[in-house]
Amino acid sequence: MLYPLLASRIALARSGFGKKLLAPASYGLISLGVHCKHTLPDLPYDYNALEPYISADIMKLHHQKHHATYINNLNIAEEKLADAVVKGDTSTIISLQPALKFNGGGHLNHSIFWEVLSPHGGGEPEGKLMEAIGSGWCWLGYDVTAKQLKIVTCVNQDPLKATTGLIPLFGIDVWEHAYYLQYKNVRPDYVKAIFHIANWKNVAERFNAAQVS
Repeated sequence: MLYPLLASRIALARSGFGKKLLAPASYGLISLGVHCKHTLPDLPYDYNALEPYISADIMKLHHQKHHATYINNLNIAEEKLADAVVKGDTSTIISLQPALKFNGGGHLNHSIFWEVLSPHGGGEPEGKLMEAIGSGWCWLGYDVTAKQLKIVTCVNQDPLKATTGLIPLFGIDVWEHAYYLQYKNVRPDYVKAIFHIANWKNVAERFNAAQVS
């Protein structure tokens, strides 16, 4: 398949979870006829809302610079892809795949990341999610076929659904831009802090939707 990321988005859109994941209101998609232009989604809280665990400076840099860059580059790559498809330029279509995967994954991953954090988060997950988790994770995903949770890591900005088939429930961005300004090179302290602001209600909603997809 020449453009797995786009195919993955279509597949997600056909499921209940995918409609929520890819909804224009949630992820800044503006319909442009057949194509869509991605825009930077608003955060569901203020930049300083996650302090002291994540500083306002980190959040502003992470959201306005890094996430916005992924979106801008994704839009450019998709415009080039659309032009290449019209022209039947297979070589260009193939050459665009790394940019689509990296920037598209960066957009999808960050859009999920903002939602699975909350100034009212922390504590412990509850109910069926708590029973299924066990302990410790990087990316927590749901395997629809096996009907179980799986803990995986993804390199670079590889999107979980498109690269593993798992439905993303909870993820932690461990790129240095997410924590270095505040935590320097002590990544474990940043990871521990995340769980003080984990939005378990949002994760549970994703888990429930994934089970019926």
